[in-house]
Amino acid sequence: MSESPRASKHKEHSSKSPRKRRDGKRSQRRGGDREQLLWEIECRRLPGQHEHLEPCSSASDAAESSPKRRAHFLHGPYPATHFGPKACILPNPTSVMHIQDPASQRLTWNKPPVNVLVIRKIRDESLAEPFKELCRFLVEEKQMMVYVERRVADDATLSKDEAFGSIRNQLCTFREGYDDISDCIDLIICLGGDGTLLYASSLFQGSVPPVMAFHLGSLGFLTPFKFESYKTEVAKVFEGNAAITLRSRLKVKVVKDMLQRTGEQNLKTQKPPKVFVLNEVVVDRGPSSYLSNVDLYLDGRLITSVQGDGLIVSTPTGSTAYAAAAGASMIHPNVPAIMVTPICPHSLSFRPIVVPAGVELMITLSPDARNTAWVSFDGRKRQEIQHGDCIKITTSCYPVPSICCHDLVYDWFESLAQCLHWNVRKRQARLADTSDSSDTEN
Repeated sequence: MSESPRASKHKEHSSKSPRKRRDGKRSQRRGGDREQLLWEIECRRLPGQHEHLEPCSSASDAAESSPKRRAHFLHGPYPATHFGPKACILPNPTSVMHIQDPASQRLTWNKPPVNVLVIRKIRDESLAEPFKELCRFLVEEKQMMVYVERRVADDATLSKDEAFGSIRNQLCTFREGYDDISDCIDLIICLGGDGTLLYASSLFQGSVPPVMAFHLGSLGFLTPFKFESYKTEVAKVFEGNAAITLRSRLKVKVVKDMLQRTGEQNLKTQKPPKVFVLNEVVVDRGPSSYLSNVDLYLDGRLITSVQGDGLIVSTPTGSTAYAAAAGASMIHPNVPAIMVTPICPHSLSFRPIVVPAGVELMITLSPDARNTAWVSFDGRKRQEIQHGDCIKITTSCYPVPSICCHDLVYDWFESLAQCLHWNVRKRQARLADTSDSSDTEN
């Protein structure tokens, strides 16, 4: 008769010594722990990082909504390293932590770029010629598909130029809020000031293609390239391996208290829209003459109540904008952080603070607030905040990959010196005779 499986299994176990059984269990446990660790590391990778393939839109959406992405580690969410359909960061096999060495932040192309979005500053006739020159270069010399806004293509200056007519007929147009171009743009080129970069960020709610910004505006803190050498600079970017700065963005949800506002008990909750912010979220008192009185929560815990003109929640990129004017420190874009800055607080001890990028901030009206508040996102989409509403702010895993002219450290300090005149002072003259020094008089 054949032995039963249970008996044969018992016989197999009994044939081993207790020491061998213990060693086997330990090795099995170690193997299981190793497999568990590898599985957790694998889960933390973004879609498309396993074999460096192009990520699909559904995979990127799943990465943004996955609960594993909202882990409360201090350095913020793992930033997406694929930008648009064809660009990514040069893979670094020696990188272990999710924060890359700034020197390794190099752009490369999985496939040659084809579609280029050109954003031009509106209502500035001085940019008409640079815009036409760039479009002609991209279409005729580089054989690129150029996308522009419809209101830019319909500009009277371009319509009257018959020599530019053949190029204008080849431009692909879109309308903000109506046409989705997030899955077809490989590279963004901005002509103008810092506002063009902020506008480019607002067009992409997920992965953002690489952004190359030319300084043709007034300030130009975020636009390091000079247009005089645009052909050489654009050709270098098309070749790949360019230095980039990953500018983190804030993901903001405004949750309205619809139940209190409508009085309907069976109102179905609607998912609040998400807004992605590159500079800052500003909560202020609006047209009211009363103090703004809002409560600030960090990971669900009340931190403080803000009584003053308002509050600024900014990214490191936004720390040199409104926050700097309100007295905040300036943070390099590669620092994973969120800055909280009060606007004219009615307190002598309320200083700006920096919190880890991985936290979730929530702003609500205080119960005893005398008036409502107003919120804006990078200076746009301004709306009123009433009692029961809340603003939830986290760091998005989709940064804006801003292409550097030199490198991400030099470009930032160059902008501080040239645009904000940081630490500009008349030099102190050296002493003609060291014997006049008070240290040598004794």
